[in-house]
Amino acid sequence: MLITGFPAGMLACNCYVLAPRQGADALVVDPGQRAMGPLRRILDENRLTPAAVLLTHGHVDHIWSAQKVADTYGCPAYIHPADRHMLTDPIRGFGPRLAQMAFGVLFREPRQIVELDRDGDKIELGGITVTVDHTPGHTKGSVTFRVAEGPEEVAFTGDTLFRQSIGRTDLPGGSGRDLLTSIVTKLLVLDDETLVLPGHGERTTIGAERRTNPFLEGLTP
Repeated sequence: MLITGFPAGMLACNCYVLAPRQGADALVVDPGQRAMGPLRRILDENRLTPAAVLLTHGHVDHIWSAQKVADTYGCPAYIHPADRHMLTDPIRGFGPRLAQMAFGVLFREPRQIVELDRDGDKIELGGITVTVDHTPGHTKGSVTFRVAEGPEEVAFTGDTLFRQSIGRTDLPGGSGRDLLTSIVTKLLVLDDETLVLPGHGERTTIGAERRTNPFLEGLTP
């Protein structure tokens, strides 16, 4: 499987592209601010055609270019219904700095929206089976996308779990209790070798976070 990505925009949200191989359909995860240019280069270089845009949650740094990508390539965007309202109002509660950054930007829903309303559902997209886990806490509609890569698994955790950190819970819809419950019941139950591709920062593994993440000390599934 081809998996690549890049940090997009001033908030350095990790945008990921995955496909079964070159010349195939692709999935785009969390296309953030100014994602279209580098995304188009990856798609062109690998002869990929987006089959879906997957959104781990509705915050502006993760959905900034979702409408443009989805509508340009004529594919649906997938988001949990609890975060769908953020597609048109993604900066509420973020403060004046982000509002100033987004001044004049008109956010619209993509023409095709699919709501991820079934926890643990498996969906077939672009020749890839994606498992969708509802992992609220950072937002009410945060999800983790899991795909198999050979014998191992890859988890796109958005802003739920990072390398040696966890997501913030002080924004509207956040809950520290829900976040830790999501991590314990949905992520720490995964194999140690599971590759974690977070919404910001470096990749890690479930095993590494189980051993070294200070926010998870003493937590067991």
